[in-house]
Amino acid sequence: MARSFKSGQRGLSFIGLVLVAVVLAATGAVVAQVIPTLIEYQAILKASKKAAEGSTVAEVRAIFDRAANIDNIKTITGKDLDVSKDNDTVVVSFAYQREIHLAGPAYLTLKYSGQSR
Repeated sequence: MARSFKSGQRGLSFIGLVLVAVVLAATGAVVAQVIPTLIEYQAILKASKKAAEGSTVAEVRAIFDRAANIDNIKTITGKDLDVSKDNDTVVVSFAYQREIHLAGPAYLTLKYSGQSR
């Protein structure tokens, strides 16, 4: 009994390789635009936790504005913060959104929110 082996080609064609490269490049471009917003979110979260050390609303906002000036935060300011008290603890919360233009009328909207605890 003789076996017949087919020697077919396996792997990606050139067109397949180009399509995979295009998809990876587009994904990389979007990720490269999202990462700075994540870094800024972390800075805002850190600044809000620092601002929660204040005792009055004006003091909390001033502390946040100073920290935002140091960390170069441009998205929100102290007046955008929601300041409340929970059992004698100052809670600073915030919410904002960032839009990243993709192509034509398409945008990626990122919604961030957080609070100090």
